[in-house]
Formats: sequence, C-alpha cells, structure tokens
Amino acid sequence: MSNLITMIIMTAMLFTGCANETIPPDNNTDETPELKIEDYYPFLENTKYVYEGEGNEFAFMTTYVDYIEDNRIQTRTDNGGTEIVKVLEIKDGQLLELLNRGETYFRENFTDEEYTGGRILLKEPLKEGNSWTNDSGATSTITNVSKEIVTKMGNFEALEVTTEGKQGKTIDYYANGTGLIKTVNIGEGYEVSSTISEIIEDQPFIQSITLYYPDADGITIHAVDVQISFNTNEEPKDIIEKNVKDLSVYEILGPNTKINDLYFNEQENSVHIDLSKEFVTEMNAGSGFEAMILQCLTNTLGTYYQVEEVYITIDGGPYESGHIIIEKGEAYKVDYTNVKRTE
Repeated sequence: MSNLITMIIMTAMLFTGCANETIPPDNNTDETPELKIEDYYPFLENTKYVYEGEGNEFAFMTTYVDYIEDNRIQTRTDNGGTEIVKVLEIKDGQLLELLNRGETYFRENFTDEEYTGGRILLKEPLKEGNSWTNDSGATSTITNVSKEIVTKMGNFEALEVTTEGKQGKTIDYYANGTGLIKTVNIGEGYEVSSTISEIIEDQPFIQSITLYYPDADGITIHAVDVQISFNTNEEPKDIIEKNVKDLSVYEILGPNTKINDLYFNEQENSVHIDLSKEFVTEMNAGSGFEAMILQCLTNTLGTYYQVEEVYITIDGGPYESGHIIIEKGEAYKVDYTNVKRTE
C-alpha cells in the first residue's frame, strides 16, 4: 500500500513540474521587416515636389507626376533651365531609370515605349553595403539605411545611396513613404544640392500653349497664349481638344469633332493627329478658310511639340474634303507667315 502511495506522489510531482516548465522565449521577435523599393519610391498621382537648391542656380527644381502605368511612373522636372522627363520602373527588386529626356516641354506618354536596360537607381536588398554597377561604369552603394536629413518639412530618416563615377560623386536620399528627398552632386571644386522643401497634393501640372485661329479677313492668323492643366494620366488630345473648342473667336474644331488620336513621333520628329469626320462635315468653310484652319491647327500642334511637320488624317484615313485632299504620307508644314499675336 505504501509503495502505491509513493508512486502516486511521484507521478503528481512529475506532472506539476511539466506544467510549471518555462517555455523558451522567441529570439526572432526583434526581426525588422524587409525594406522594399515601393516603400522608398511610392507612386503618388497629382503630386508636386518642390526642392530648394544650393550651389547652383539650377539646383532649385519642381517635379510633377505625368503618368502612372502599372509598375512605371513618368515624372517631369523643371529646374528653371529645362524640363526633364523621366520614366522609372520598379521591376525585379530594382528601381530603373528607363528614360531621361531633356528639353521636353510638351506632354507625351512615354511609359508605353519599349526600353532595354536602364540605369539602376535602387536595388534590393536595401541593406547597407549592397552595391551595383551601371553600364556607364559608375558604382552605387547603399551607404546608410537611417541617415538623418534635415529639411524645411522636418527631419527624415533616409536611405543613403552613394554613386561614384568619372564625373564625380552623387548622393541620393530616399525617405520611407515619401521618395527622393535630397540629391547632392560633388565634383572638383563644387558641391550642388537639392533638398525637398514642400510636397503639394492634388496639384495639376499647368503650362502655356499657343493657339492659332484665322481672322475673319481670311488672310491673318492670330496667336494667343492660354494656360492648360493636366492631372496625372490626362492625355493632351483631350485637353487640347477642349481648349481649342473653348476658343470661341472661330471654330477650329466643330462641337462634335473629336480628336481620335494625337501623338509625337520621335523618329520623324513630327506630330500625328487623327480627327473624326465631323471636322470636315461641320466646317462650313470655303477652300481658302479651310486651308487657314488646317494651317492654324498645324501651327498650334507644331509650336506645342516643337516640330515642323504635322500629319492630319480623318478616322484613320487620308484627309479629304470637297476642297482639299492631303495624300497619304503628306505632312502640313508649320508656317508663321501673316501671324499676328493677340494679347
């Protein structure tokens, strides 16, 4: 009987010991989430970024978002000397600059183009010491993942990327949830920096366009500057159509005329516009006035896109009216003869 009692007591002690046993702590709770490029370069539509500059008159700049298409973004930067359009892509753990086009004062969607290669701006893993080399021979290295950057908007904890090449050194700073907040260019005898000072949401891109229209005398062409604005992903064909129709001095486009397509041809350095048939049927003009209307349309587009040749078609086919035929492949030429500027 005593042996049985002893066994019961030992069993109870065994289970009590198991119940009170401490479970080892999880040593992985201090792991930080893996940093992603999308966090450090967010795609934000209708956003204007303002950067104050030091060391150069062109260090001050403003950047707008023209287009966002899937994993690509097109930005427009004005530094007071030129407007630069860039197409960036996030793909396979990299932020790539596919296009860097200066002197681009017109609106055109370049995100749909086919690109090969590209300059790597960021590359995962976003860890200190990670480096890569671009085709130019410049080497970029993540030199800090928590660099404190002081700006007029406050202090940011930023990812620091240092790029060294033949032309000098560039240091870019990216903040989580914000994007590029500072760039420093260092060379022999100079240092130029651009630092974020303001981010404005719901801000369209506003620019000026010169519209041309015929005078009632049938000889003079008038030119007037008007402001047009673009939200992210708005196409120039829609904005230009609206503004030309709003020019009530003379109807260049009839009320039911639509711009079916409007695009810039990089290889030809020309512009193509395809109009609906109402452009012809609603014109109600003689041959002389019709020629002036076509010239005004050509001048408007040629001036805006900075080209000399404009191709005009109707519903995808050659232009043909009762007075004028434009053969396939024939371009209208920009001509400022007899143009009078209207204040």
